[in-house]
Amino acid sequence: MNARRSGSGSESESESSDRSEIRRFSCPVAAGVFAVGMAGTTLPTPLYGLYREQLGFSELMVTVVFAVYALGVIAVLLLAGNASDEVGRRPVLLCALGLSAASALCFLFEGGLPALFAGRLLSGFAAGLFSGAATAAVMELAAPGHEARAGLAATAANMGGLGCGPLLAGLLAQYAPWPLRLPFLVHLALVAVASVLTWFLPETVKDPKRRPRPHPAGLTVPPGVRGVFVPSALAAFAGFALLGLFTAVAPAFVAQSLDVPNLAVSGAVVFSAFLASTVGQALMGRLGVRRALPGGCLVLVVGLVLVGASLAVEWPALLVAGALCGGLGQGLAFRAAMTAVGGAAPPEHRGGTISALFVVAYTGISLPVVGVGALTLLLGLRGAGVTFTVCVTVLAASVGLYVLRRSPAVN
Repeated sequence: MNARRSGSGSESESESSDRSEIRRFSCPVAAGVFAVGMAGTTLPTPLYGLYREQLGFSELMVTVVFAVYALGVIAVLLLAGNASDEVGRRPVLLCALGLSAASALCFLFEGGLPALFAGRLLSGFAAGLFSGAATAAVMELAAPGHEARAGLAATAANMGGLGCGPLLAGLLAQYAPWPLRLPFLVHLALVAVASVLTWFLPETVKDPKRRPRPHPAGLTVPPGVRGVFVPSALAAFAGFALLGLFTAVAPAFVAQSLDVPNLAVSGAVVFSAFLASTVGQALMGRLGVRRALPGGCLVLVVGLVLVGASLAVEWPALLVAGALCGGLGQGLAFRAAMTAVGGAAPPEHRGGTISALFVVAYTGISLPVVGVGALTLLLGLRGAGVTFTVCVTVLAASVGLYVLRRSPAVN
């Protein structure tokens, strides 16, 4: 009897060890899948100039094509933001990868503006699904005691993936053949590998439903949270407006206003903004919300001033400095905003409140950029960029000063 118990104990310990080993590799694999998916959403960024030459549309249309992506993200957040809680993380990740592949195919066989709109909309749907399901999967697959590290891995996968998309596309478009085809062929190959890896990931949702009843997540901001939510959401809006500027029209700024037509350079400039954002989000844990939210807003202001100055004096180095500084401020402010809102919201409304914050953020990544596109028709690219930076600088500075005076409200 004792031998049996001993054998059973050894077997149990072996199974526990195997599960721990699986989790050890599953968390970074899920982060890699997350990064591949998000990279696809920004892959067209340095290629918009080539599409403009080929199809003959204006800078305003470039920003509208880009904004369609944000509409797709917002629609998924509102209608299916909690889908992975019911059907499981893995099916939603596979669906998101399928949408990402469909988006790449739209660009690969592009035949005009309708295909670009369809590709960007599908890409937005994919990003909306990834943002919730992939973040949760990375966190839940972390080994016990490594939750904080997993949170940083999810952040790095999200922002790092967004930054790697333009870098990859810019390098391939500049130095390899088929500039409007090869980036999407490479991404399709990466999506195929990510799909296989996702298929073998452990499911972290217990008893997932096969046929859940569809019910929109909606938006919920309880009255007691609004004092924290409003400044946090405005800070997120301003930070994402800067990221929207870099992912939609920064390549045009680099090529036209700064006279640097190299697509790899354009991709690297966009990559630097997202890399700095990742660093900023990592630093937030050390600074705390009370210092990171106003501090992030003020660093964002410095970045915006540098971006505006680079356009005024036509100095590319200032644009890179603005990307690094602005991305750092955006990362600090956004993670602080997420932490403040999540901490202030009651558990029963936390998901809806955070979804509302994301909706405001993605509104910031789209509407101001479309405004820049419209202004280019009147003021030209440089004038529109300077006007944009002035407006967002005022917003970020106002929010930073407000939160600095009322820091206990976001503790």
